[in-house]
Amino acid sequence: MAKLDEAFEKFDTYNKQAPEKVNWDGVEYPSEYFYALRLHEWVTKLNPEAGEPLLLASRSQHIGRWEIARSTYPEGRVGYLKWRSDLSKFHAEKATEILDDIGYEESTITRVTEIIRKQKLKTDPDVQTIEDALCIVFLIYQFDDLILKLSEEKMIDILQKTWKKMSEAGQSAALQLSYSDSALSLLKKALGA
Repeated sequence: MAKLDEAFEKFDTYNKQAPEKVNWDGVEYPSEYFYALRLHEWVTKLNPEAGEPLLLASRSQHIGRWEIARSTYPEGRVGYLKWRSDLSKFHAEKATEILDDIGYEESTITRVTEIIRKQKLKTDPDVQTIEDALCIVFLIYQFDDLILKLSEEKMIDILQKTWKKMSEAGQSAALQLSYSDSALSLLKKALGA
């Protein structure tokens, strides 16, 4: 597990360079470092037996995300999807560089990049676990802030798309979360409850 700890340390050091900050419970964190910790936490909650590639992917899923700004792509869905695709490749490349430097085997690195790139979503249990954890992290840490920025119609659309990406286990975990009144109201509308 020494290599795993070294990888986490290198991923965290990289993500601590994020210029955006997140304030949570009175503590300020570099944004991508904070979200990587939360994603890792939820991956281990959803799958206590998570293997090393999934754990590595959980800590490097969005490594260096700030380096490719959304604003450098065209507005609209096509620009958004291109940005997301380029980000996915970038995260996989950054993780590969770090894992290769530490001395991980090529097979492990390949598996980590498959998970980061979310290949075979819905059919690969590790990829689905990371997707479920990403959705839960969004619901806990970003949902309420987004409510203040977007229309109810747009929020319902986002929630419905989020819900579709999750497995039944992920949805069940999401239903156990505590929500603000406004978030709960939107979630009920989105789910037709």
